[in-house]
Amino acid sequence: MKSILVTGGAGFIGSHTCVKLLQEGFDVCIADSLVNSSEFTITQINKIIKNFHKDKYGKLFFRKGDLRNKNFVQDLFSEFKNKKNPFESVIHFAGLKAVEESINKPLDYWNVNLISTINLLSIMEQNNCNTIVFSSSATIYETAKDRLLKENDQKNPINPYGNTKLAIETLLNDLFNSNPGKWKIANLRYFNPVGAHESGLIGENPLNKPSNLFPLILKVAKGEYEHLSIFGNDWETRDGTCIRDYIHVMDLAEAHFEALNFLKRSKPQILPLNIGTGKGTTVLEVLEAFKKINKCEVFHKIKNRRKGDNCCVVADNNLAKETLGWYPKRGMYEICSDLWKSASLD
Repeated sequence: MKSILVTGGAGFIGSHTCVKLLQEGFDVCIADSLVNSSEFTITQINKIIKNFHKDKYGKLFFRKGDLRNKNFVQDLFSEFKNKKNPFESVIHFAGLKAVEESINKPLDYWNVNLISTINLLSIMEQNNCNTIVFSSSATIYETAKDRLLKENDQKNPINPYGNTKLAIETLLNDLFNSNPGKWKIANLRYFNPVGAHESGLIGENPLNKPSNLFPLILKVAKGEYEHLSIFGNDWETRDGTCIRDYIHVMDLAEAHFEALNFLKRSKPQILPLNIGTGKGTTVLEVLEAFKKINKCEVFHKIKNRRKGDNCCVVADNNLAKETLGWYPKRGMYEICSDLWKSASLD
């Protein structure tokens, strides 16, 4: 049996990745504090597996807890070791992730994101579990307006969230260099994960007030908000609104699986990879696509630029494609239609 610990597995990206791992035959243990997610998501993951992959049903385990509690983390590893099914690897999603919130609450972000990771890595080392895929972010890069971002580009986060991600990557580099023959590490730098599972049973449903574009569009389309706020139409882009690289969450989930496979068959190494589509879309283009694909209205208002935003963030994903044999299969149509389907099943 292949046993894996997924921290933050009840969250948006984590839940979709757990579906992929279960499909591929892993025993999956989710550790989540449920601060910005719900145990209902665990139920929905099980429903997907039961409905579409019945032979893999019953291999999902959930433990509620905070990784800042070192005893909780040790108990997880001890429990599965005692079951003769120790964790062979970890995917680390757990952490706070809202750019705007991080500007207002930097202490919370450094506390949660760093202490959780330090505890996790310490317990992994004690238990001889030396393979980790880390949920990093494109927010670590310095803005590049006229070109795609490469893994070796300048790092210069402009918000506390990005600072914590870069700090964790630095920690992982230090850990790897302390014993180069031991650790297998992949830092997956996400661009803008969006969409939902094609069944509609799971999607992006934050418990707290949403701050990302697509959940906000959904709120307006469903009549819960009056309008979508677009922060600036004076950026140096084709229509004045910010450009982002939007990647379907299931393409991202598949990238995690391929990264695990690559690390398993490779020698110890630390591998930074951009996970995006390589295509940039403006906020207004996203809005028009969503309205057209789902035949709905979404009113919007232009506001002043928002502190912490970049003008243009698009991935050069060639290294991920060459190294993992992975490539994004879904586009804006699947992103918008799958998201709308998940909203209709809420």
